[in-house]
Amino acid sequence: MAAPQPVSATSATRTGLRHNSRGLRIWHWLNSGLVLFQLMTILFLFVIVKVKTLAPEFSQVLADKGVNLPAAELRGLTRIVSHRIWDWHIWSGITIACLLAFRVIVSFRQRGSQRTAAKIDAIKARGTGATKALWVRYSYRAFYIILAVMVLTGLILVFEDYFPSIEHLMKEIHEYTMYAVIAFVVAHILGVFRAEVTDEPGIVSAMINGGEPAEEV
Repeated sequence: MAAPQPVSATSATRTGLRHNSRGLRIWHWLNSGLVLFQLMTILFLFVIVKVKTLAPEFSQVLADKGVNLPAAELRGLTRIVSHRIWDWHIWSGITIACLLAFRVIVSFRQRGSQRTAAKIDAIKARGTGATKALWVRYSYRAFYIILAVMVLTGLILVFEDYFPSIEHLMKEIHEYTMYAVIAFVVAHILGVFRAEVTDEPGIVSAMINGGEPAEEV
């Protein structure tokens, strides 16, 4: 009778898994769209629409039509525009908070080489170019922390009536984390473009179709 062959603890079998799981891909694109939408609301408020300068413009347009409104009513019109945009900003922020919770769930459902630790080990095993790739991987972790802080401070500001003593501090932290998110988004887009056209072709499509098959250890 033949002796049973030992099974290596590190052996892996090919499965239907992909390098980037479906949950990760769904989170990535939804979160990307919502973060960009949030940044657009800020851009509209303070750059494109410039809510603070709307009152004189409303006054001029109405005066051309023979309508004169008191300054208080003009300010009321500008507040309607401001509040509508802020509503979009708040609801998209709440959705990002839900997506962040979804991302935590996804991280616990990763298997085999889908797991972040496995991806980092694979990068370290490369040798050439590992340092840059590791910095990129760790920058994602920093982004998750910054995003979590932005979401938390944003939620506190939404319910600011319950936190009057820290409202100002939370507003400042929220603004600083927003700048950090903007910097990351710009760096991420440029970095992905550079990688796509140089040493990592297919990096974008891998975040759409999942990339290469993953190993389930």
